[in-house]
Amino acid sequence: MAPTDDAQTAKAFIWQIPTLYNIGVDVCDKWADGTNRLALVHESGDGSHVRLTFDTLKQLSNQLANEWRANGVKAGDRIGIFLPQSPATLVAHVAAYKLGAIAVPLFTLFGPEALAYRLQNSGAAVLVTDLASIGKIDDIRAELPDLRLVYVVHDDLPEAHHHVSDDQDWGVAEDGLLALWPAIVQRDAHFEPVQTRADAPALIIYTSGTTGKPKGALHAHRVLLGHLPGVETSHNGFPQDGDLIWTPADWAWIGGLLDVLLPALHHGVPVLSRRFEKFDPVAAFDLMARHGVRNTFLPPTALKMLRTVEAPRTHWPLQLRSVASGGESLGPELLAWGREHLGVDINEFYGQTECNMVVSSCAAEFPALPGAIGRAVRGHDVTIVDDEGTPLPIGAVGNIAIARPNPVMFLGYWHNPDATMDKYRGDFLLTGDSGFVDDNGYITFTGRSDDVITSAGYRIGPGPIEDCLIRHPSVQFAAVIGEPDELRTEIVKAFVVLREGHEPSETLAREIQTFVKNRLAAHEYPRKVVFLPELPMTVTGKIIRKALREMGAALG
Repeated sequence: MAPTDDAQTAKAFIWQIPTLYNIGVDVCDKWADGTNRLALVHESGDGSHVRLTFDTLKQLSNQLANEWRANGVKAGDRIGIFLPQSPATLVAHVAAYKLGAIAVPLFTLFGPEALAYRLQNSGAAVLVTDLASIGKIDDIRAELPDLRLVYVVHDDLPEAHHHVSDDQDWGVAEDGLLALWPAIVQRDAHFEPVQTRADAPALIIYTSGTTGKPKGALHAHRVLLGHLPGVETSHNGFPQDGDLIWTPADWAWIGGLLDVLLPALHHGVPVLSRRFEKFDPVAAFDLMARHGVRNTFLPPTALKMLRTVEAPRTHWPLQLRSVASGGESLGPELLAWGREHLGVDINEFYGQTECNMVVSSCAAEFPALPGAIGRAVRGHDVTIVDDEGTPLPIGAVGNIAIARPNPVMFLGYWHNPDATMDKYRGDFLLTGDSGFVDDNGYITFTGRSDDVITSAGYRIGPGPIEDCLIRHPSVQFAAVIGEPDELRTEIVKAFVVLREGHEPSETLAREIQTFVKNRLAAHEYPRKVVFLPELPMTVTGKIIRKALREMGAALG
């Protein structure tokens, strides 16, 4: 592929990655200078809010790091963070990085099975959660021999624990769980962060299991630095004076954590946090208007839901400067809606858990091309290659690949060297997606080379869902595909063969849906269940998904 001027510029960018670098120090301590600079504004469901400064963030994260060190937690240990957007989530991340431990963010909608798998696979020694989620931990605690410490968050910040007498033992609750804020209140507020190398492990984010069980993508501290050009590009030059950023994306996923939270704090830009039990477009517009949000990352499904609100700028004084979106192609209609009703051009970007924010649009620098996902971001060599890793000519459809080395690229899959090796062809990481590049460097996504389902911004693999389905006592065989959906891009659709003695019914379909929803996650359960006498399979027993897609289209 002959490089265009823009592609050549992206490749020519020289990374300045220091030998020693720690995410926790970068996003917190360098800004904690006694000026009470604002780091986070957190709004609760009742409309109340708390403000967290960098100075307080440094104090609390130091105390938590000292608490963990006093309990034998050391560099390299895994710390699960099973929390929604909140001050405690940020404190736990920063403390883990300063300690040299490895943070393992976990989505709060995970059911017991999905949660147990990730905690078992990572060997997490510590878990931080809240009252809303502790019941899930109780259900699986016996399956987690490596888990030694579980901390429970009761309040947004420790100021709620006033008037604690010296003779009260607030460290351990009666059920053996540690209450987070009381456990750290007596710890030293000084902590000397571990001097980590930039390529030292910092973070495990689990994939969605698109080709089997979820894999833990292990990232180094440098991953934050690798994200910065993409974040700056997708937000039309970031930061600028007065910027305040928010996303409805959960911080347990790479989009919420490394596209928004950590890059903003790296730049000293305050972040707005708010947990929605269910995304509400009216509440989202109200939130952005009340707080004067200037920058936001909105997954495509959130944008589609916002579009259902008529003439939003006549109801809310929006102050948006930049809107970024990624995970699915937006299409010209949604881009036009954003320009008219949000008052800004929506910048699409592209990446994945293993190697994120490598392609982006940027309305401030070049016009969007309908159908394209953008151009290679500076510092990233994004190339179209064949199945052997050989670059293809302009216009040819092939594998979207990223050249290594690259600071945003993962270190490998946790304890899975074979899968790590399979991810590469020579010097290129294969994304698993196909596309082509034009003469001007615009990259167009054409499809997926696996059977991944893209629903509401989530990449969902059929394997874990099918495994869960066949554990239902009435199900003998099951297969899952994605069905096109106007709102979510795709929905999960399950084809089920029942065991002898069971009859298809709407009641049974709802029971099967609930069975999966309670064990995996709310975004993974099949929204449609179709009963079949048998599944189309090859002679070797592999499901013919193409036949199911054709059947699904015919059935509706």
